[in-house]
Amino acid sequence: MQGKARRHACVAAGHQLRPFARQKHAGFTLLELLVVVAIIGLLAAFVGPRLFGNVSKSEITTAKAQIEAFSRALESYRIDTGRFPDSSLGLQALVARPPETPKWNGPYLQKEVPLDPWGNPYSYKRPGANNRDFEILSYGRDGSPGGTDEDADLSN
Repeated sequence: MQGKARRHACVAAGHQLRPFARQKHAGFTLLELLVVVAIIGLLAAFVGPRLFGNVSKSEITTAKAQIEAFSRALESYRIDTGRFPDSSLGLQALVARPPETPKWNGPYLQKEVPLDPWGNPYSYKRPGANNRDFEILSYGRDGSPGGTDEDADLSN
């Protein structure tokens, strides 16, 4: 049957033609979406603090590893030059030849001296505390002496 003939046959048979028949659309209701968002929020509330707790632990671990690397580099410096760098030269003596140091065989670090994980410079003191040859310090998250947890001072 052609288009017009078909339409007349359907009307004659009692069928109604609806040009825009309503179809069921698959999808989510607003209530269903709100429930999903609430569940995601609850999961984030439980998992978030644990995840951020591990971030602070990794910052402390990174600072300890960097301090240990500086200590090894300073030992290499001492073996080559016969002494540790003065406090005034600091850790930069591991990267750039200090004046009047003919036996310097560096650089002892592959890159520039990094900041600690909290963005503060490391402190180098010679002589160090407790009769140590030197001391390398990170003052922690707060960047000032003393503190506990993430704010605690780290040293070699």
